[in-house]
Amino acid sequence: MKPKVFIARPVPKEIEDYIAEYCEVETWSSTETIPRSELLKAVQSVEGLLITGGRIDEELLEHAPHLKIVSNISVGYNNFDLEAMKRRGVIGTHTPYVLDDSVADLVLGLMLSCARRIPELDQYVKQGQWQRGDDEVLFGLDVHHATLGIIGMGRIGEAIAKRARFGFDMDVIYTNRSRKFEAEQALGVRYQPMEDLLKQSDFIVLMTPLTPETTRLIGKEQFSLMKDSAIFINVSRGQNVDEQALIEALASGQIRAAGLDVFENEPVAADSPLLKMPQVVTLPHIGSATAKTRMDMARVAAENLVKGVKGETPPYIVKELS
Repeated sequence: MKPKVFIARPVPKEIEDYIAEYCEVETWSSTETIPRSELLKAVQSVEGLLITGGRIDEELLEHAPHLKIVSNISVGYNNFDLEAMKRRGVIGTHTPYVLDDSVADLVLGLMLSCARRIPELDQYVKQGQWQRGDDEVLFGLDVHHATLGIIGMGRIGEAIAKRARFGFDMDVIYTNRSRKFEAEQALGVRYQPMEDLLKQSDFIVLMTPLTPETTRLIGKEQFSLMKDSAIFINVSRGQNVDEQALIEALASGQIRAAGLDVFENEPVAADSPLLKMPQVVTLPHIGSATAKTRMDMARVAAENLVKGVKGETPPYIVKELS
């Protein structure tokens, strides 16, 4: 008898067909997020769960006595209650590597958009404000040869550093829980303590996972250390930043601009001051949002799921549960 699994979000047909070769499959086919009550019903008899987000906690695990594996279609896994999963022997997996380059591309796009004011000046032209003789009103900042500070030098951080160093001749500094000596040698990046990085950087990119230690890692004190010309980029998690402190830093001119793909609450509230600031570029959490990358993520997540329910070792178990 095939193990039973639940796919809690739509996936490409070829991914569903692959899983169905090995498993009895039930799916949530709506594009709307599955309600919690429906998810709790769906997991009661399954051995595997494929999901993006959705809290995997003691409550859900109590409803899923046969559950062996939860496969996230995401590199992040802050939706996992790791201690609860450990207690019940439930494996958690994610999809690292396949999205690194796509996210790094987006970071460079945000840096350029903020520095050269691309969205703002696009509207300037389309609204008929462009006049002959316009000069300083159109000025932005150079990206090339500027100093980039990366907070969190994981795989994506290294991909960003590579683009910045070899594409834009930037001086790249980083801070991390541990030094990355191989990256320093290969990419020519330099380690700096957080305080020094904040003071020196023209662009600051936050690339840390969401953990108790990184929650509101960047707040009023950190913004006060930045240059008034600094551009802050966040594509990690919105909760890693004190959003009110960011709003105040931008409104007061304490920092110049921000590029944001993530927010404290998502979707961002329509009345958020961030949406009214021309120096802020806002995106709807699209770090991995290309057709190829999302397909690759779904494929990796499906392979994790199938191996887990078959009793084999999935390739990408989150380190805290391995």
